[in-house]
Amino acid sequence: MQVLIEKYAFGVCSFIGERFRIPMSSIILSFIYASFVTFGSPILIYLAVDFWMNFKKLYRRRANSLWYY
Repeated sequence: MQVLIEKYAFGVCSFIGERFRIPMSSIILSFIYASFVTFGSPILIYLAVDFWMNFKKLYRRRANSLWYY
């Protein structure tokens, strides 16, 4: 089940883990615990980071495309 969650969880936890050299499992647990304590507000942060990562990826893809225009 952990592999399934890590594969489809947008890659936000792996991005944060690689950036700050923190194990991904501890980041996932932190999001879960923080969601219970603060009634779901870290989920909004998680989705905002996912949107930012996808937007950055889309912008790079269009900027590098020769046939975009």
